[in-house]
Amino acid sequence: MAARVAEEWLNACSGCEISLVDMGERLLDVLQLVDFVHIPVLMDHKYYGQLGDGRHLSIPEADVGIISGSVRNTEHLEVAHEMRKQCKLIIAIGTCATHGGIPALVNTFTNDEIMGRYYSTETTDRPDDFPSQGLPELLDRCYALDEKIPVDVYLPGCPPHSDQVFAALAGLLTGQPAALPDRSVCDTCPTIREGKGQVKKLRRFLQSPQYRSDEPLDRMRCLLEQGVLCMGPVTRAGCGGDKIDPRCISARVPCRGCYGPVKQNGNQMLGMLNALASNGIDVKSLPEIPSLLRFSGAHGRLRPAHKKEN
Repeated sequence: MAARVAEEWLNACSGCEISLVDMGERLLDVLQLVDFVHIPVLMDHKYYGQLGDGRHLSIPEADVGIISGSVRNTEHLEVAHEMRKQCKLIIAIGTCATHGGIPALVNTFTNDEIMGRYYSTETTDRPDDFPSQGLPELLDRCYALDEKIPVDVYLPGCPPHSDQVFAALAGLLTGQPAALPDRSVCDTCPTIREGKGQVKKLRRFLQSPQYRSDEPLDRMRCLLEQGVLCMGPVTRAGCGGDKIDPRCISARVPCRGCYGPVKQNGNQMLGMLNALASNGIDVKSLPEIPSLLRFSGAHGRLRPAHKKEN
């Protein structure tokens, strides 16, 4: 009997759902083992019944629940709780779900600051109220999924590589959970590293690093040692899938940290500051510090700045 699978997207862009489709022919193998009973991005299933006459949000019972996106408003929260209630096992897919992702950058501002900036300008008066009728209420900040409901499996990535999506699903459905990468991007990066003391200050990535387009990646010098901020030391490996080198670095672009910290509860900002200091790099030369949490600002990592009183 095929396993029943439900999938939901919360505060998300659908990139993770595209990774499901990107499994290509392997998707046919998965579909022989599963029956998707709820997946809004691909099939029509109304929360309140097909005629809208239901009184409560309803999602079918499932063996596996896959959730992408972070939790930002009361609707996201309600859907997440219903998925947890109806699904025996929950997979948080994508860095938005596992660590907040790009949406969690909003946590550096209060809701009042965000709405005020959106609905007024320097030349207009601040409105007395903001639109709210028929809209789900914003939560106080953007949350990773496991801050609101228990999560059984974490599958980070922005989006996760289709190789890992397939391995995770196939493993769960066949009773042999896949071992996902637990190393850093640096551990899988083939670029040349000469060791500590090669660079003292960092610069913005406004100029291309030094490399020859006709040479393979293992002939290029480490981008961090070229003075460009690269999040490889504190970012989980896997963006290249089973056989490919780290994707951004393969394009001669520094890692931005989209797979989140190497360990689920890691702190990319703290880890990167420690890595820079231990290598003799002046942390004051960082172009900006909040960007170290560009993809992992949930779990209280990013907060509104305290403003000094006049």
